[in-house]
Amino acid sequence: MNTRFTPYCCRLLLALPLIFLGFCANAQQPTGTPVRQDSILGMPADSIPKPKAAILDSLSYRFIGDGNFSRGNVNRSLLVLRAEINLLGPAINISTNPRFTYGKQNRILAERDTYVDLFIDVFKKRKVYVFGLGTIERSNLRGIDWRKLAGAGVGFRLFQNDRHNVSLTDAVIYESTNFEERPTTSIVRNSMRLKGKHSFLNDRMRLTHISFYQPAINNFSNVRWNTLITLELPINRWVSMRGSFENSYESVVDVTRKRNDTRFTFGISIGNRQ
Repeated sequence: MNTRFTPYCCRLLLALPLIFLGFCANAQQPTGTPVRQDSILGMPADSIPKPKAAILDSLSYRFIGDGNFSRGNVNRSLLVLRAEINLLGPAINISTNPRFTYGKQNRILAERDTYVDLFIDVFKKRKVYVFGLGTIERSNLRGIDWRKLAGAGVGFRLFQNDRHNVSLTDAVIYESTNFEERPTTSIVRNSMRLKGKHSFLNDRMRLTHISFYQPAINNFSNVRWNTLITLELPINRWVSMRGSFENSYESVVDVTRKRNDTRFTFGISIGNRQ
């Protein structure tokens, strides 16, 4: 009897591993529940939203105090407060350079002048760019109650590298001046500006200059010019010692005022503008 059932037992023992493997394979089949896919990863690369570029993405600034003082036969005090503020972007630059000047000669007020400007440059990083400008000015020194100016023009980058930057601009501007004693004058001028910044001795010395020449379009004898040259010695990234030379000329001035003014000042600047 034992001999009769032996082949059947052997076949059953051989079939058990196959039955076990088949059971395991069936147990590992997916249940049919769909796998949830990340919506962003599943989107085509072209349709993924990209962050918008900022119109203005950086700020540079400097605050400057210049002046000179003397005592003796002539008592003179002069204080010039300036600021240089730049908002920079890929396509648009906005800059302003306000200043306030206060001076006395033998205890008599000689200067109490305020000047505020605004420049908007478009594509300034290119070799050729366009800009608009506006200024407001009051000057006790020149007998000007209010001077308002607005215009637009084109700029040319003449030369630029790591140590030198020189540009030339030309604009047409409308100017209105309220003098203290003369009648109000309104005129259209051409304004040419040469501006440069130079670095020497591994940036241990900096020279900047800006010059305006502004003749009236219908009368070239009515002209204004201004030149400001500054030598700076950086102490560190934030602080610089500086000395400035400024010369200005106006052919049409208020009664008893001189046409030409020259000043030397020395001071310090603080800020992150390079």
